[in-house]
Amino acid sequence: MTAGSRTDRGFGALRGLRVLDLTAVLMGPFATQILADHGAEVIKVEGPEGDTTRQLPVSKGPGLGAMFLNLNRGKRSLALDLKKPEARAALLRLAAGADVFIHAMRADAIARLGLTYADVAAVNPRIIYANVYGFSRRGPYASRPAYDDTIQAMCGMAGLQERMQGAPAYSAALVADKVSGLTALYAVLMALLHRERTGEGQEIEVAMFETMANFVLTDHVNGALFDPPDGEPVYPRAASPHRRPYRTKDGWIAALVYTDKHWRAFLDLAGQPAWGKDPRMATLKTRAAMIDELYARLAETLLTRTTAEWLAGFERAEIPAAPINSTADLLADPHLNDTGFFIAQDTPLGGMRFPGMPAWFSNTPGQVTGPAPALGADGRAVLAEAGFTDAEIAALAAAGALVG
Repeated sequence: MTAGSRTDRGFGALRGLRVLDLTAVLMGPFATQILADHGAEVIKVEGPEGDTTRQLPVSKGPGLGAMFLNLNRGKRSLALDLKKPEARAALLRLAAGADVFIHAMRADAIARLGLTYADVAAVNPRIIYANVYGFSRRGPYASRPAYDDTIQAMCGMAGLQERMQGAPAYSAALVADKVSGLTALYAVLMALLHRERTGEGQEIEVAMFETMANFVLTDHVNGALFDPPDGEPVYPRAASPHRRPYRTKDGWIAALVYTDKHWRAFLDLAGQPAWGKDPRMATLKTRAAMIDELYARLAETLLTRTTAEWLAGFERAEIPAAPINSTADLLADPHLNDTGFFIAQDTPLGGMRFPGMPAWFSNTPGQVTGPAPALGADGRAVLAEAGFTDAEIAALAAAGALVG
C-alpha cells in the first residue's frame, strides 16, 4: 500500500488501505461502506453542508439520518470547503498518502476544483482514482444530472415493468445506485490488484447509465445479440405479464416451476397429468414459447390451495418457492438471525441493529463498526495523523476551509 501515516483498523482483507471518499448519497457511499466493513480506513470528505442523506428521516439528531448512519458506518468524517484553495491543498496532501481517491462529481465540477486525476496523480502516481457518476464523460450525456429514478427509466428497467404491469414502474429498491456501487467496488479492487502486481496506479470510471445498460441487457439482449437481429431485446420469461407472485386461497406465494424436473414434480403435486401430454410442455425450450399461457395456468392452479399447503408441497418436490416477505419480515427471519446477519451494537446514539455483510471469510472476516460519525467529527485527528501541525490545522479552520 502507499506509504504514509494511516490508521490500521486491525481487521479484514483490506486492513491498511486508505481511501479518500468524496462521494455522497448512495452509489459511492455503498461501495466505500463495503471497503470500510472489510478493514479499509475510509475518510469521508464532506462539504460544509454534509452528505444530503444526513437529513433523511428517521433521524437520531441533526445530520444523523438512519440511511446515512448505516451507509457510512465505520468511516471517518473530514469536512472541507473545497472551494477554498487551502482545503484543496490539504486534500492533495492527504492524497499523497492514500491508496484510493473516489468521487461522484461530474467531470466539469471536479475540474473546477482542480482535483482531476492528473492533479491527484501528480502528488501520488500510485493512486487508484475512481470517477463514479451518472454518465460517461466520453458521451453526449456527460453533463446531465442522474439519480436512481432517471437511470431506471433510461436503462429500460421501468419500461420492462410496463410489459408486466401495464405501466412503467420503478423498483422500490434503489437498484441503479446499488448495482453501480457494487460495480465501482469491484473496479477499484481490480485496479488495486493490478497495482499490487505492477506498481501502477490508474484512473477508472464507473457510470450509472452504462452500468445499468449492461445489467439490463445481460439477459434481455436476447435475439438482438445477433447481427442482423433475430428477435427483440427482451427475455420473454422475465418480462411476461404473468410473471408475478401468485394468489393462493389465503394469500400469496412466489414459485418458479422452471426445469424439466420441476415440471414433472409439479404435475404430480398439482394433480395435472394431462398437462404432461401436451408436447409444448415437454422441454424448457418448448415451454418458453408458450410462457404467458403457462404462467396463466399456474396462476389458476395455485388458487386451489392455501399458501402453507403449497409451500409444504413445493418443499417436498424441491421446487423453488417462498412466502412474500415484507422488509419487516426480514428483521425476524430465522435464517438471517441464526447466521448472525444482523449486528447489534450499543452506540453513543443508543442501541442499533445493522444489516450485516453478505460475504463470509474464514481468515479475514470483516466487521460492522458503526454508526457513521457526525459531520467533521474526525477532521482534526485525520489531519494531525497525516502530519499537519496544530498551527496548520488552526489556520485551515480560521480560513473556513476546515469545518468542525
